[in-house]
Amino acid sequence: MRARAAVMAMVLLWPGSASAEWQLRPFVGFTFGGATTFVDLDRAVGDLNPAFGASGVLLGEIVGVEGDLGFAPGFFRSKPNSLVLHSGVTTLTGNFVVALPRRLAQYSLRPYFVGGGGLMHVTLETTSAGVLRVRRTLPAVDIGGGVTGFLTDLVGVNWDVRYFRSVGESSELRGVSFGAEQLSFWRATMAVAFRY
Repeated sequence: MRARAAVMAMVLLWPGSASAEWQLRPFVGFTFGGATTFVDLDRAVGDLNPAFGASGVLLGEIVGVEGDLGFAPGFFRSKPNSLVLHSGVTTLTGNFVVALPRRLAQYSLRPYFVGGGGLMHVTLETTSAGVLRVRRTLPAVDIGGGVTGFLTDLVGVNWDVRYFRSVGESSELRGVSFGAEQLSFWRATMAVAFRY
């Protein structure tokens, strides 16, 4: 019953294809405020780490859908002479977007909220012998918001802040985490937005 109500609401709120727009947003930024149960030798998860990626959005007058792909290299490494050789976190999420109506934000910044779910892939390797090696793909959720402003009809800028968190618990003990495998962090980005 709830699924039917959600589908009906989307159909009623979704505008005709003539008023919908596609946006492509390649971004750069950083992650911060992370927490994890994975072994974090450098205690780097909570530090600022670089991030980059892209998102594609189909946005109507108020609601839309988005696909977001992000990568944070060196997520578990903070020192040049670290025991961590390679590490990173990749996120792939599908999201719903709710934005200020386009007619109200035509010539200014257009704020939006975003939320959804997907996958988070964690990689971590220490020493060339691979004494500690993590390669895990975890289900994840994300929530956040941002603003987009267009400088021309086709090109603009976007600022975005999101919170990512793995969900679910693995009952399998692998010896690479303290308790159930969990990872969460914030990501702040700036993007060039292309509209067509």
